[in-house]
Amino acid sequence: MQLVTAGVYRLTGLIVGNVYLIEDPDGLTLIDASIAPSAKKILRQVGELGRQPSDVKRILITHGHPDHVGALPELKRATGAQVIASPAERPVIEGKIPVPRTLPDKRTGLARVFVPPRTVLPPTTVDREVQDGEVLAEVLDGLTVVATPGHAPGHIAFWQPARRLLFCGDVIFRLPNLRLPFSFFTVDMDENKRSIRRVAALEPEIVCFGHGKPLQQNTAAAIHAFARKVGA
Repeated sequence: MQLVTAGVYRLTGLIVGNVYLIEDPDGLTLIDASIAPSAKKILRQVGELGRQPSDVKRILITHGHPDHVGALPELKRATGAQVIASPAERPVIEGKIPVPRTLPDKRTGLARVFVPPRTVLPPTTVDREVQDGEVLAEVLDGLTVVATPGHAPGHIAFWQPARRLLFCGDVIFRLPNLRLPFSFFTVDMDENKRSIRRVAALEPEIVCFGHGKPLQQNTAAAIHAFARKVGA
């Protein structure tokens, strides 16, 4: 488990897809849920903090891809936590529609030759929908929802303005350098670049990615430089 900043941890040992844990007075919040085999590792690290599964009160989902919601069904069963996501991602998470794929006229790079198979997720009920600009007052003294579509139609990020802390999901990867999300898993790369421009304008000091280690030094400058590099 990696301490990112006070009360915020990046869970470790997961094969793919970062999960972040936030400590608040009323309990714990998870951001995303990695792949299905990660559930036991996530719950074990909750225990390493001296907490019980029932202490997890909320699971915030940036988007409904298998590497971000794979362990969600088991985590919800184990914790009873409230699952929170955007309206556009809700039917994907609940298994009512397949995971959206790149539209033919939006395919670039590898997406022109590789199209992921049709995937319907094991259903998990979304308990609460959140919109752009909505503030989750109970999380980290106020976590703001930021609409960041492109990689997925209803992709959202979470922003803590006082700490200048951003959980950006898959808008940007850090593997180990900043890069665009993989084109063959991105519905609309042009839209994703507009989302990169939006997160750069926040001037974050800490960015927690869905893939890769958090960025905590010269962060705003690095994100701006990356935005320019990719034409965002």
